[in-house]
Amino acid sequence: MRLRGLLIGALGALFALGASHLVTRAQAQHAQTPADAASSAPAAPDPWAHWPENGPTPEQVMYAQPRLMREAVARLKPQDPHKIDLYLIAFAGDGSENVFRNEAQYAARLFAQRFGAQGHTLVLENNPATLERAPLANWSNLETALTAVHKAMDPKQDILVLYLTSHGSADHYLLVDMDPIPLDQIGAKDLAGILAEHAFRWKVVVVNACYSGGFVPPLQGAGTLVMTAARTDRSSFGCGSESQITYFGDAFLAHALNRTDDFIAAFDMARKRIAGWEKRDDLTPSEPQIAVGPGIRAQLAAWRAQVRIGKPLPFAPPASASTAP
Repeated sequence: MRLRGLLIGALGALFALGASHLVTRAQAQHAQTPADAASSAPAAPDPWAHWPENGPTPEQVMYAQPRLMREAVARLKPQDPHKIDLYLIAFAGDGSENVFRNEAQYAARLFAQRFGAQGHTLVLENNPATLERAPLANWSNLETALTAVHKAMDPKQDILVLYLTSHGSADHYLLVDMDPIPLDQIGAKDLAGILAEHAFRWKVVVVNACYSGGFVPPLQGAGTLVMTAARTDRSSFGCGSESQITYFGDAFLAHALNRTDDFIAAFDMARKRIAGWEKRDDLTPSEPQIAVGPGIRAQLAAWRAQVRIGKPLPFAPPASASTAP
């Protein structure tokens, strides 16, 4: 059973964060052998490094979450009973780099404009620039968002799209981080458990992170399309403080989905484009993974047959985005 990073007790520990929380970031970005770790002995990262100087306090941010979630949920529109609707939840896990925030916000704009999901998108994001206006990307808010979307849609016919973007670790955890707030990390089995609590018949789950192929086995199944940015033992590329969008986000969202409304075909287009970029840059191939569960291909085809596809939407980061938070 997971341990929730709730207000009571958690906020009192902000200035004494556990070593395991700091190690999670290190594991997600810089895998080391025990010998390497002992010899290099890196200094612990500053948990306040990405916190805005004139921003709210961590306690204020946590107390604001129920209100921010209520406001986000209130913007969701009910489904149209005469057609299949898409509902998108975008989750930007790591608050230390703008690239994940950029990608989650772009996914929401793209689905709203191009795939008829106006009023059917909800963004959870960890970023210093949005602490006062957007819900955090954390375990509790993800559960709340899924519950709200389930109530707004017709779960027997509508399709949930869950797009998660962050760093990933070799033991298949997504980095969920907005230091110095202690947040629970989300592993592959955790995500499967969260989704299993909600009776979505049709869903598309995209995990854009290193080692994200490890999310395929617990998530795959009937009515589910799973796509990941890398295989279980490989890194993916394009994150970092100087990046505006990841390789996978660029190839899948910005290029492929602006050319086709077929998610499976878009994945194939993105995989080929990424392979070309990795070869050009002399990188170990990430080998994105896909699992198409029984029934989901036909349901997506039924959605495409009745949706009015909008114009392509070129990628652009938010106007306030810079190369670093």
